[in-house]
Amino acid sequence: MKILIINSGSSSIKYQLMVMPTNEVICSGMIDRIGLETSNITFKTTSDSIEETSPISNHKVGLQKVANMLLDVEKGVIKSTSEIAAVGHRVVHGGSDFSDTVKIDEKVKAKIKQLFELAPLHNPANLEGINVAEEIFSSAEQIAVFDTAFHQTMPEVAYKYAIPNYLLTENKVRVYGFHGTSHKYVSEKAIDFLEHNSKIITIHLGNGCSMAAVKNGKCIDTTMGFSPSNGLIMGTRSGDIDQSIVFYMIKNLGYTADEVNAVLLKQSGMLGLTGYSDLRDIEAEAEKGNKECQLALLMNAYRIKKFIGAYAAALNGLDAIVFTAGIGENSSYMRNLVCMDMDYFGIEIDEEKNQIRSKSIREINKAAAKAKVLVVPTDEEYEIANQVYHLLKH
Repeated sequence: MKILIINSGSSSIKYQLMVMPTNEVICSGMIDRIGLETSNITFKTTSDSIEETSPISNHKVGLQKVANMLLDVEKGVIKSTSEIAAVGHRVVHGGSDFSDTVKIDEKVKAKIKQLFELAPLHNPANLEGINVAEEIFSSAEQIAVFDTAFHQTMPEVAYKYAIPNYLLTENKVRVYGFHGTSHKYVSEKAIDFLEHNSKIITIHLGNGCSMAAVKNGKCIDTTMGFSPSNGLIMGTRSGDIDQSIVFYMIKNLGYTADEVNAVLLKQSGMLGLTGYSDLRDIEAEAEKGNKECQLALLMNAYRIKKFIGAYAAALNGLDAIVFTAGIGENSSYMRNLVCMDMDYFGIEIDEEKNQIRSKSIREINKAAAKAKVLVVPTDEEYEIANQVYHLLKH
């Protein structure tokens, strides 16, 4: 069964065509920096590798580009869209309606649209991916896999906010958590690596960032909440902020509610601190002596450290921390900043091991360290394909 995975992020599209259940990857690729003039486009098969830079203005243009590459006469991997049995879509916010993988119909699409306000950087891109895929791959089953599903194991003490009860019972206002597909995949890989159920903190660092406390394979807490906007400092999102600042901006500074929302989601985070949203650019500027970029990186690491402390307490111990996603896997600089002066928690990084780049799971802590520090490349596409396959076969 050929399954196409479409993972539309806030500024990227990852895609992968797989044969299940053999896990054979026919092709894979990514379009990142969507919305910039310097969007990166990759397309890899067993025989070809294409890399190019060109402007991709939005997700619809990006997804059409993906389809064109798949069907390319010379380097494509399918002759007809009918070869694809199913398209698995990562959908960020499932609200209280979706805790499992589902087949997409008009009702599911309507629910995803209703949640736009809770995930404004993601759910619109996810729905765009579904709509385009329905047009291009019209004979395929369209399946939604929700980021919020893995976090449904959180206890009430963790997911409930200290606000009037009716807002939970009547309006479903609670912590949902996100990046669940990634947290699930890497925590399971880490447990296999450690060879025992464990107290693990998974740290997903990309344009969007989140952490999860995972005890014996189940999520007990996570940094993102009702929407994917709080917790860690992100590419353009502020993360945790005193809610009174919102009212101050509206009442005293003349902002509208929509303008405040735009500032906190699209103009804050690393972009607001440095003028850059991509960590690669920020690290390069920091190395050149840019003080704003240096401070922003320290702030980012400091926020992560605080949550490590909180989650070590929630777990009542710590066996390992896991770095994953674009920044977590590739930035030795950020990993070092996070692990610096954390020996109280048993976290001690080995500088040489930290510099190694690999696509395999690896341990980068000192040999005598009490807590493991792991780098686990995430594979949300595989996790999505696996869930799609099992849904269609059962």
